[in-house]
Amino acid sequence: MMVRRELAARHAGSVVGIGWAYVQPLLTMAAYYFMFDVVFKARLAENAPTRAVGAFLIVGMLPWQAFCEATSRASASLLDAADLLQKNPLPLVLFPMRAVLAAATVYMPLFVLLVLAYIPLHRFGAGLLVLPVWLGFQLLLCFLLGYLLSVLAAAMRDVIQVLGFALNIGIFASPVLFPASMFPESLRWLLWLNPMTPLVEGYQSILLQGALPTTSAWIGCIAWLGGLAIILDQILSHSREQIVDWL
Repeated sequence: MMVRRELAARHAGSVVGIGWAYVQPLLTMAAYYFMFDVVFKARLAENAPTRAVGAFLIVGMLPWQAFCEATSRASASLLDAADLLQKNPLPLVLFPMRAVLAAATVYMPLFVLLVLAYIPLHRFGAGLLVLPVWLGFQLLLCFLLGYLLSVLAAAMRDVIQVLGFALNIGIFASPVLFPASMFPESLRWLLWLNPMTPLVEGYQSILLQGALPTTSAWIGCIAWLGGLAIILDQILSHSREQIVDWL
């Protein structure tokens, strides 16, 4: 109910309504495909997951946009609900969870369309079997990171500004715009400081090659999820009583 109300309030007064939430990602995907694969016919190196630049960009960009949407809204969720939380002792977890589920409601149909569009590339490869797990990993990552940032933002409003900057430059420190093999080998470890790197590499294996995600992608996802869960638990255990006062 909270998710439905948030989506309705976000697009209240517009004729198209929630349809506007789908316009930007769909137009972005269409622009990548048309410009890089149709107009310029750009090609990546042979060791890339696919030679078509547009197809490569779409597989990484859609999960990245979903990550940015969910994380940024979840990080500000407690601040947005400050008045309500000061009057009602509601569980804090509801608000970052609402923001993440609202983003998932918008982007999940787009993921389904993406899978249907890329099936001819691998003809129902084994990787599709773990795609629901990979989507669950991303949903959990956005929730843990968004919840953690929302608590930090309650204490320090600067967190919201820093997050916006980090999301703007973070795409360049990930294999979204280029294969990881094109990054200088001596600096390639920097990519793994981005929590979306293992997820994007997994999506590329699944959708572009029909293969299972690599071992490094599995380890990276589990390490990020476990680390965020531990940090969030520690911060909540030390600050749960002060969060409403910070708000």
